[in-house]
Amino acid sequence: MDFKDYYQILGIGEDADFKDIKKAYRKLALKLHPDMNPEEKAGEKFKEIAEAYEVLKNPERRAEYDELRKYGGASQDNFRPPPGWQSSASDFEQGQGQRDFSDFFNSIFGAGGFGGQQSGFHANPNTQRGGFKGQDAEIEVPVFLEETFSDDPKTIQFSMPAIDNGQVKQVTKTIKFKIPIGVRDKQRIRLKGQGGPGHEKGENGDLYLHIQLVPHPLFDVEGHNLVLTLPIAPWEAALGTKVTVPTLTGKINLSVKPNSQTGQKMRVKGKGLRSKNGNGDLIVVIKIVMPEKFTEQENQLWQQLADSQRFNPREQWSNQNV
Repeated sequence: MDFKDYYQILGIGEDADFKDIKKAYRKLALKLHPDMNPEEKAGEKFKEIAEAYEVLKNPERRAEYDELRKYGGASQDNFRPPPGWQSSASDFEQGQGQRDFSDFFNSIFGAGGFGGQQSGFHANPNTQRGGFKGQDAEIEVPVFLEETFSDDPKTIQFSMPAIDNGQVKQVTKTIKFKIPIGVRDKQRIRLKGQGGPGHEKGENGDLYLHIQLVPHPLFDVEGHNLVLTLPIAPWEAALGTKVTVPTLTGKINLSVKPNSQTGQKMRVKGKGLRSKNGNGDLIVVIKIVMPEKFTEQENQLWQQLADSQRFNPREQWSNQNV
C-alpha cells in the first residue's frame, strides 16, 4: 500500500491554514468534479482530493497524519503504520467499521486498520440455542450533493470480521441503499441485518452509515439551503445585469439589480437541497471582482469616472473623528 501525501495531492504546504486548504480543494474540485469533467478518471481523482480535504480540514486527523508523515511514511512504497498504531480522531467509536475511502485512509482512521481493535460478537438474548448476534458495523459514506437528488440506490463496499469454521476472517460486503430525502451531513442511518452474519443461528448484525457530504466546489451547505458566491464585475454591479447561475439540478437565469453591493443576497426558492418538507433555497451572495489589469485607455476611463464622482466610500469615518 502506497503512502498518500495529502499535502501534495492538494498542492499546498505543510503550514497551510484552513483557508488555504479549502481554497486549494475548491480550485482542484472545479477541474475534477464529475459534473464538470467528463474524463473517465476524473471521478477517482476527485474522490482522492476529497479524501485529502477530509483529513487536513480536521485538526485531530491532521495532527495524527502529520505524525505518520514524520514517521517516514512518505518515503515508503509499502506503507504500514507503526506497531500498535490506533487513531483517536474517529467520529465514532473505534473498532466498528471502515470508511468508504481508500485503503490508506482506512488503515489510519478506519477501525479495521492496523492496531484497531476488532470487537467481538454480541450475545442476543432473543436468539435460541445460545446463538450470537452478528457484529454491528459502522462506516463513513461520502455522498455527493448531486446524489441527494437521485432516487437510484447507491452502492457501497466495506470489510468486517466474521466467523468461518470457527475462525475470524475478514469478509467483504457490497450493498445498495437509497439515500433518504433530506439527508444531512454526519447523519447516522441504520440498516437492519446488513452487518456481520450471526453465529449459531443468531441474527445478523446491523450496519450504521455515517453520511459525509462531500464538499462541493461551488456550493456551501447551510441546513437544507445552498449558498453560492456570485462574482460580478464593477460595471455589472453599477448597471445591473443578467447572469446564468448553476444549481444542482440545472442552470437558471438571474437578474442583478443596478447599484448592487458586495455581500448582498438573493434568494431563489426551492433550489436548495431536498427535505421532507420541500426543497431548501439557493442563497446567492454577490461578490464584486476587479480585473487584475487594465489597459491604458481603461485606466483613463476610470480616472474620468473618479474625477466626476463626489461619492466618498469612507464618509462614515468622518463621524468617528478618524
